[in-house]
Amino acid sequence: MSSATGSVPSILVGTWTYRSFLSNPDVGADFDSLEFGRGNIRIDPGPMQKFDGLIYGSGWKLDLKGSIGYGDSFNVRFQGVGVVGGAQWIYDYKGYLIPDWPNGIDQRPALVGSIVRTIAHPAGPNDQSTAPAGVVAQWVAVKRDDDA
Repeated sequence: MSSATGSVPSILVGTWTYRSFLSNPDVGADFDSLEFGRGNIRIDPGPMQKFDGLIYGSGWKLDLKGSIGYGDSFNVRFQGVGVVGGAQWIYDYKGYLIPDWPNGIDQRPALVGSIVRTIAHPAGPNDQSTAPAGVVAQWVAVKRDDDA
């Protein structure tokens, strides 16, 4: 599974489509109301156990730094840091690579996990409210075709 001995596993390296969802247990909630974020995650090649990359969308990006754990399923823990609209954003992520199903059809590599907003920041360019620290959401990332 590794691209080379002592390096980040090749299954993780590449670009992933990222989506995150608010922690709302109401099964009747409109699906669109659950969106927390969307964008792309780029995981860069590097030495074993080191996670480096970028999460980005339209008009924003955060540098990613963290670690990769090895075991029954790879796990990742990283922090995203950047300046968006003049304000510092920091988020912490924990995720797991979903193992392949033996009889799965068209299964793609997927990472799933949770995210926490580490520090408060302005909610958006046209919104004067504050996005508070401590908000937790769930996320999923699916490896893109050009990297599968």
